[in-house]
Amino acid sequence: MTELDFDRYDRIRPIRWTGDALELLDQRKLPFATEYVRCESSDAVGEAIHALTVRGAPAIGIAAAWGVVLAARSIEAVDGAEAARKLEPAMQRLHAARPTAVNLAWALVRMNRALGAAGPDWREVIESEATAIATEDLAANRRMGALGAAMIEPGSGVLTHCNTGSLATAGFGTALGVIRAGVAQGRIDAVFAGETRPWLQGSRLTVWELQQDGISPTLIADSAAAHLMKSGKVQWVVVGADRICANGDTANKIGTYQLAIAARHHGVKFMVAAPSSTVDMETASGEWIHIEERDPGELFAIGGVRTAAEEIGAWNPVFDVTPHQLIDAIVTERGVIEHPDEAAMRAAFA
Repeated sequence: MTELDFDRYDRIRPIRWTGDALELLDQRKLPFATEYVRCESSDAVGEAIHALTVRGAPAIGIAAAWGVVLAARSIEAVDGAEAARKLEPAMQRLHAARPTAVNLAWALVRMNRALGAAGPDWREVIESEATAIATEDLAANRRMGALGAAMIEPGSGVLTHCNTGSLATAGFGTALGVIRAGVAQGRIDAVFAGETRPWLQGSRLTVWELQQDGISPTLIADSAAAHLMKSGKVQWVVVGADRICANGDTANKIGTYQLAIAARHHGVKFMVAAPSSTVDMETASGEWIHIEERDPGELFAIGGVRTAAEEIGAWNPVFDVTPHQLIDAIVTERGVIEHPDEAAMRAAFA
């Protein structure tokens, strides 16, 4: 893809640093209102992460990095090591906002490491580090897009889940970056997006985001995915990840696992696209991933209108784990891992 192509398919920025505050595109209000929430403290950033004002593993990590910069405004320290000790409570609160997404912990560890090596200029050092995290994510997404698209045969249909685009990253997107690159190269003829209950990231965010780039997606109910695959209209399922384990198991938005099962049954290829910052080689397999559960009340209504009877119970896990045996390819900016397993993962990320 040329730079002109990138510009055409990369128009949305969910995170803006103003120099004194972090502005986050409020994804709860899309597609009907485009508003930014201004965060002037690290706790405001943590609340925005927990409340899904900002979402998507890479975007959460970037926001958390800027949260550390904001937390630094309230302390004094002679060097980075002292600052790191004083900032530890703020970093712990940021980490607790969304524990499943490994990018959040990764970004905080990276910020802490930069502090530990910094001298009296530690404030400038961490601001530069936060900028670098965002810049590197954008470059990684563009690289992933090219690598993933190259695997897709011209004329293909693809199905995606949740939102993995510019809204979930520094820009361009992970799985949606693959789709953008595939469309630009003429490899993808049809894009299908699952609605992604209960927060409807597919219907509220993904189809809107693709529309902004002149791509015409088709929205489907989550429960229509297997029937769509049976029709022969889809050759690839392309999704993102919030954590990739040492054996290639991946955690992603709830509903991903059932897509992988249906794809294997129907001979549809299954691709996971995520930056290397999502890879967690310290977690052996998906059995050890903490699965976040949110308020069951999120299941009782759509758009503020209650759809369930009163006084019933609900279970609301936010993520599920797809076993590596169901994944045909993991794509990161470092390259493509086909048929991932522990040996392949260690060869790529030792």
